[in-house]
Amino acid sequence: MSTTMPKAHEISRKWYILDAAGKPLGRTAAQAAVLLRGKHKPTFAPHVDCGDHVIIINCEKAVLTGRKLDQKYYRRHSGWIGGLKEEKYSHLMATRPELAMMLAVKGMIPDTTIGRAALTRCKTYKGAQHNHAAQKPEAWSL
Repeated sequence: MSTTMPKAHEISRKWYILDAAGKPLGRTAAQAAVLLRGKHKPTFAPHVDCGDHVIIINCEKAVLTGRKLDQKYYRRHSGWIGGLKEEKYSHLMATRPELAMMLAVKGMIPDTTIGRAALTRCKTYKGAQHNHAAQKPEAWSL
């Protein structure tokens, strides 16, 4: 049995839309990570960037289950002494829900050059409007 080894010029990329309204943030991000890596394709190879483009809409309507809104923090550090910044997810989801979705997707993609390239193909939007209608995206059901 032969193994297919896809070449970079043989990859065809599609555009998909994921609607996060009423769905858990992590499940939507996990499905987006699968599409960005290309693991849903029969020609998937881990050493080739063969993923698709993903548009995530309605990020503000995504749901965090349990008590994550009150207990989970988004933390970042400036590198300086005392430079830790903390923000509760209740505040983050109210002000910048597309950042919360992007952080969830980023955590599910490997930290390699292929993963960083895949993350550039992910577009997140707060509401239902997006500006990628010319690419004729297909709706992907979770």
